[in-house]
Amino acid sequence: MRTIDLRGRELSPADMLAAIPRAAQARAEALDAAIRIVDDVRDRGEEALREQAERFDGVTGHDLRVPTSQLSDALDELSSDVREALEEAIRRVRVASAAQVPPPQVTQLGPGARITQRWQPVHRVGVYIPGGKAVYPSSVIMNVVPAQVAGVEQIALASPPQADQGGRIHPTILAAAALLGVTEVYAMGGAGAIGAFAHGVPEIGLDPVDVVSGPGNNYVASAKRAVTGVVGTDSEAGATEILVVADASADPRLIAADLVSQAEHDEQASAVLVTDAPDLAVRVAAEVERLAAATRHRARVAAALAGEQSAIVLVDDRAMAVAFSNAYAPEHLELHLDDADDAASAFTSAGAVFVGDHTPVSLGDYMAGSNHVLPTGGQARYAPGLGAYTFLRPQQVISYDRAALAAVRRGVVALAESEVLPAHGEAIEARFTA
Repeated sequence: MRTIDLRGRELSPADMLAAIPRAAQARAEALDAAIRIVDDVRDRGEEALREQAERFDGVTGHDLRVPTSQLSDALDELSSDVREALEEAIRRVRVASAAQVPPPQVTQLGPGARITQRWQPVHRVGVYIPGGKAVYPSSVIMNVVPAQVAGVEQIALASPPQADQGGRIHPTILAAAALLGVTEVYAMGGAGAIGAFAHGVPEIGLDPVDVVSGPGNNYVASAKRAVTGVVGTDSEAGATEILVVADASADPRLIAADLVSQAEHDEQASAVLVTDAPDLAVRVAAEVERLAAATRHRARVAAALAGEQSAIVLVDDRAMAVAFSNAYAPEHLELHLDDADDAASAFTSAGAVFVGDHTPVSLGDYMAGSNHVLPTGGQARYAPGLGAYTFLRPQQVISYDRAALAAVRRGVVALAESEVLPAHGEAIEARFTA
């Protein structure tokens, strides 16, 4: 991992943003490629999806729409320990997601004048589950459960076909879908799957969705950007990011373990440590080197840690660490600080904040009850992670009776005249003239 030394510098907000380690060129290239793939699916449907499966997944002749028998078979063959873990994760995410659904609120502005604020679920959702370098049944839970809690009626799921499974989706993903009662499942991956959800593919019975959600690599995240405006999307949950803020009290072994744990996702993964303790930085670097060399996916981890998106950042003090973290707006933020609970409130921009030594990101990936589909690429400055609210639309229902309208009649007419929209006022007056 490279070192970025910001000590002794007065940094403006623009300077801080410029210092952030990100693979900007790779993201730009991913967007160009994703747009082409999405447009191809829009224009050529099933034919494009099959060509993309052969090109990217090494699969031909597979069932694009997964037969329900594959789902039931996968659930029957699921090991009892994995099923038990999935069921517990489902329970936890369902409880946490329920807290994200606001109750209707009625505002009485006067006699006969009422506004009801309500949150309506979208009708149809497409959830994407990655399946390239790893298997993510946990992502099935993180996408499907909040949609169900929100009240979505139709949920379609897509995941890449696997060459080593004879063109089928990985059975653990199918089993997780079956556990949740999802039966509309498609074996299609990457940016093409996002395009298929957005535009529909009539040849395989896939209708367009209202919202697309789910994590993926930078191509999947870029495809969401390409279809924004055609459908709603959650945040661009691209290649994973972890930023650890630590002081001299932190355990370098735990920090290194957490950095490596996220680097194993993908060569594009970002792993960043921010600290005002130079000695800790040296010790973490040594631990990272040791752990990275011994882990199963060592080549992938090494590529991620050596990439321009990963670094150890040295800062002068806590205030500078906070400023850097909030400018970076990481997907995952870990606080390894002697006063982590008290300090957490200062870190305002992050997809999720993991506080203290015993709250690693990998807990959030599976069993914390929080959602692991989170914004990347700095979007946590303005975008939330996935939740039940992703699938809800706030809606205002207005109800006035004649007396309530009469009470504001003159004001509406006056404002309509001031805006040179006299028909607006005439629409009010029509209710009071024979």
